[in-house]
Amino acid sequence: MGKLQEFDITFTNNKVVYGPGEAVSGTVRVRTGNSLQYKAIKVTCQGSCGISNKVHDTSWSSEEQYFNSTLTLTDKGTLTAGEHSFSFQFVLPVSAPTSFEGPFGRICYRVRAAIDTPRFSKDHKAQKPFYLLNLLNLNMVPDIEHSSSAVTTKKFSYLLVKTGTLMLKANSDLRGYIPGQVIRLATEIHNKSGKDTGCVLASLLQKVTYRTKRPVCDLRTIAEVEGAGVKAGKHAEWREQIIVPPLPQSELVGCSLIDIDYYIQVSLKSPDAVVTLPIYIGNIAVNVSPSEPYGSTPSSGLTPSAPPAEDLSLEAMCARGVASEEIPTKSHSQQDALGQPVTMSPSAFSHAPGATLPPDHRRTNASEPLFCVSTGATIPFFTTGNQTPIPTSCSLILPPEYSWDYPHEPPPTYEESCSSFNNQQ
Repeated sequence: MGKLQEFDITFTNNKVVYGPGEAVSGTVRVRTGNSLQYKAIKVTCQGSCGISNKVHDTSWSSEEQYFNSTLTLTDKGTLTAGEHSFSFQFVLPVSAPTSFEGPFGRICYRVRAAIDTPRFSKDHKAQKPFYLLNLLNLNMVPDIEHSSSAVTTKKFSYLLVKTGTLMLKANSDLRGYIPGQVIRLATEIHNKSGKDTGCVLASLLQKVTYRTKRPVCDLRTIAEVEGAGVKAGKHAEWREQIIVPPLPQSELVGCSLIDIDYYIQVSLKSPDAVVTLPIYIGNIAVNVSPSEPYGSTPSSGLTPSAPPAEDLSLEAMCARGVASEEIPTKSHSQQDALGQPVTMSPSAFSHAPGATLPPDHRRTNASEPLFCVSTGATIPFFTTGNQTPIPTSCSLILPPEYSWDYPHEPPPTYEESCSSFNNQQ
């Protein structure tokens, strides 16, 4: 390798995940075989976001920088043959957003070192990335502890002359979750027609918007579960669960170029009917004591509009002898090869004050990727003290249903979903 045999950057205690306001410290190590003249040895800490209209294109169409600090470790001189080390430290700004990587852009942080050599000599450079996690505390989101509910009705024609009415209602137990938690979903379908419905599908959707001059939206299905249809004239209920996999948080506070939103969408294939529940994904779980039964209507906050007069409520149907049936589940993207649900521990993916690492976790392998390419999540999700960060390992099967458009309209909001009755009357 000539004069320069080693030139690299090492972080203190091999730490790679930091929080806003923390100090990034480490050592620049240089090993030379012969003496090496230099004009200066510098180290720079950078944080920036870049986005593009093309997939995996690093020629960014829009950029923003969060910080760019440079230290001069030593001025003009000569490095003698042997090993040399130089310490550095940078304090991260409290406003820096969480690291993120997607097909159209990224928020990245890195430390760069450079040896400036005299004229006509080759400069030497090295760099090392690190990851920033700006925690989203779900307890700071208004009404996050309430259940989220939406309902719609669908009037449709079949056999050319007959008409029917269908009511589709869905609600989740909360409006915010952390990776590893379970979304408990309750769906109610009242088929007031002589035609069987198609399958019912519940999906966890991630929508990432890249704010270029022509905004690009990356919409993907993270997990989905499918249930059977509802027979003609029947009322049926479906209760299912979706485990939140490793995902980046809903809000990239401090970033104006990338927005991340999540939705639970419940739909019928025939007739076409859909309800959408906006939710939050965060890092600190909702601190709520169980007070309302799973599947109940929220006692406060926004409530869905009442169905049309001809549609009966669940209580009225029971009073008139309309029996409710259970909808069987046909397939689930979060089941293993044996059909068993995948189980995950929330502590493996999120931060909890005073949390300790499970004893059965393996230590990080340097060859393992630090990004979950399928979801854009930064890995690992948390690290405490000087311990080695824990990589997330998950056997989830993510359906390959990705799309992007210019632009792409988001699913309807909760209020828009609730007001759909008025539009259909």
